[in-house]
Order: sequence, then structure tokens, then C-alpha cells
Amino acid sequence: MNEINWRAVDLNLLVAFTTLMEQRSVTKAADKLAVGQSAMSHSLSRLRSLLNDPLFSRQGHLMVPSKKALELDPVISRILNQISTEVLSLQEFEPSSFSGTFKIGLTDYAELLFAPLLFDLLAEQASNSQVCFYHVDKGNYQQVFDQHKLDVMIGSISEENKNFSRQFLYTEQHVCLFDHQATGISLPVSMHDYLSVPHALANPGGQLSSQVDAQLAELGLLRQVSATCRSFLTLRHLIRGRKLLCVVPELMAKMDLFSNELHFGKPPVDVPDFDIEMLWQRRNDQHSRSLWLRELVSRAVSAQVLR
Repeated sequence: MNEINWRAVDLNLLVAFTTLMEQRSVTKAADKLAVGQSAMSHSLSRLRSLLNDPLFSRQGHLMVPSKKALELDPVISRILNQISTEVLSLQEFEPSSFSGTFKIGLTDYAELLFAPLLFDLLAEQASNSQVCFYHVDKGNYQQVFDQHKLDVMIGSISEENKNFSRQFLYTEQHVCLFDHQATGISLPVSMHDYLSVPHALANPGGQLSSQVDAQLAELGLLRQVSATCRSFLTLRHLIRGRKLLCVVPELMAKMDLFSNELHFGKPPVDVPDFDIEMLWQRRNDQHSRSLWLRELVSRAVSAQVLR
């Protein structure tokens, strides 16, 4: 089989062909396409060369199609219609008929807060779909996006990346979380209480310090960090019934998933807030399914934050 010379294939030639079939006149076809008659004649010449057939012959004032042209007419019309409806038109996404998989990247904290909520909403609005949650962090999110073809991710990623678009969702504050009975601490948390009780940290890298320790050092103060773990869920269970204090995001402290045995309040030292954002690959900015999913995520997170 001979290789096709794709460089010679021009979509405009197919448009010219269907217009000539409809008008049966080079002049009228040129007028309809708003091009010069010489340009239309040139397109016809290229079509004849590409398809190795005269395609149209002049009989009086009409251009009469050849047998091959008549055979090609429904095929080319179908191709142009398919390109128009499936390639060039931005079709609205219909979640009720979608039977594929939504792939959502979540940091540990975002997964704890939002995975159940997002699952429920997707199960309700796109009941034939599946959802896969993937662990992401600031070190691996690009690799996970590429490897698993993620739709979106939710988390705190401060670095800018030209390949990703982002949407601000909300700003998270920190609170001190502790077991009142085990620690003897009451609200508001004083600096004395903050420093007298051992601390537990949520730190994926296992470090036993954070920027808070640097702030305390500037004040000539020191806290004792006794434990670190990766998961906020583990951290929450760890401090229950133990003489431990941890600084956690406020929404995590308020979660309905947990009992009210633990107390939380504002730290006596300044702990910077952080933004939670949604990221997606920039090339999908206008993709209808991505647009729909991003709107769902945005509304779901806003509703959770305002509860």
C-alpha cells in the first residue's frame, strides 16, 4: 500500500469539494466560500491531482460530477459532519451518561476532608462513573498527573507551574488540638501550656521540627516535639488520651468524623495560614468534562468550609 502524502491533504479541499457538489459552478462555489474564482479553480486542480480523477467536467454552465465524485460525496460529507460535531464543537458534558473514571489527586489532608464528599456527589450526579483518588504532594504531583492522567488535584501547592492552571478554594487556619483530660490544658491556650506539653507533628518527611520552632527560637523559647507521623488521621488518634498537643488545620479539628472529646483553640504563637487550591493541566482549561468536574469540586469544597 502506498503511503499517503498527508502534506497534500487540506481540510479546505474537502469543503471546496462539497461546495462544488452543491453549487455545480466554480463561480457560485467561490462566492459561497467568499474566495476568488481563481482560488476555487486552484482548489479543484489540487483535488483532481490528490484524488487522481477529473471529478467535475464542464457541460454548458454546469460542472457535472464524475462517477467517482458521486461516490465520494456522501463519504466526504460524513467526514466533515463528524469533524464539525465531534472535533470542532465544544459539546456539553452529560454526567448522567458518563461511564468512565474521574481521577482526582488529593493531599493527605484534602483526602481526609473531601474524598467522602466528592464520592457522594459523583455517585449522585454521575451514577455510572467510577472515581479513583490518588495521593499527591508538592513533590510528586506532576509525575502523578502524567502517570495516571489526573483530572484535577486538591491541596496546598505554592510553586507556580506554567503547565497547570489553578483555582483558589479557601484559606486554612491552624489551631492547637489536645485532649483536655490528658493534658490539663484549658482554653485559651497560653504560651506556658503550649511549651509545657510535648508536641506531635504531621510531617510526611518525618522531620521533628517546623517553621514554628524557628519562630520560637527567635523568642528564646523551645518546645518539645515527641512524635511525628504522616497522616492527620493517625495524629488525631495519637493525641487522644495522651499528654500531647498538635497544631492542625482548623477544618480537620472540626470534622464530624471524630468525637468531641478533644479541644482546639488558637495557638499562642503565629502559625501562617495556607491556601487550598485546585490544580489541573492547562491544556484542559476548556474541556467540557474538566469544566463540569471543577465546578462540582469548587461548590463541594465551599459548602464544606461554610458548614
